[in-house]
Amino acid sequence: MFEKLQLTRMANAMAERAGARLGVVAQNVANADTPGYKAMDLPSFAETYQESGTAMRATRAGHMTSQDDAAEPVLRRTKGAGAPNGNSVSLEQEMVKTATIRQDHDMALAIYRNTSEIIRASLGRAR
Repeated sequence: MFEKLQLTRMANAMAERAGARLGVVAQNVANADTPGYKAMDLPSFAETYQESGTAMRATRAGHMTSQDDAAEPVLRRTKGAGAPNGNSVSLEQEMVKTATIRQDHDMALAIYRNTSEIIRASLGRAR
């Protein structure tokens, strides 16, 4: 029942994205000393979230003129100064990304939790 609601689908997609991005960050950290390794990252959730049948509406002319229709997110290399051995992983940047990922995941859980509470209240089944 809950998976049919647009809000819960969005929260699920946000949580899945956080998990996938955490995997990429973990791979970067694991290869922090690998010569020639280039740090990778996923595009942000806002850039890639698209729901079939639900298109965003433009509010004025020229608003949202170009949209990327990529179905699957692709890894992109992060920019930054590389080490002398060609490695571009910055452990400090990866730690910052991890904190951001945690916030995104917590937000997804909060959305799902609040949606569940609203549905329970509307059915008269409050905690």
